[in-house]
Amino acid sequence: MTELLIAIAQGLVENPSAVTVTVDEPNEEGVTVYHLHVGENDMGRVIGKQGRIAKSIRTVMRAAATRNNEKIAVEIE
Repeated sequence: MTELLIAIAQGLVENPSAVTVTVDEPNEEGVTVYHLHVGENDMGRVIGKQGRIAKSIRTVMRAAATRNNEKIAVEIE
């Protein structure tokens, strides 16, 4: 899952080497939180107009997690 999120984010940004992902342990509800970190100049590219790209990233990640019987959330920081 981490590799998928990194691949998606690196395709969007100008500085792919600045993309990092940290993963929290599953909480009491079983939800694993992925924190996506990108360069400050690339934040707009990852969020998109009115958050459309961010929403799409979360949708793709949630669909992939469903195939693995996982629950996830993606936070963009």
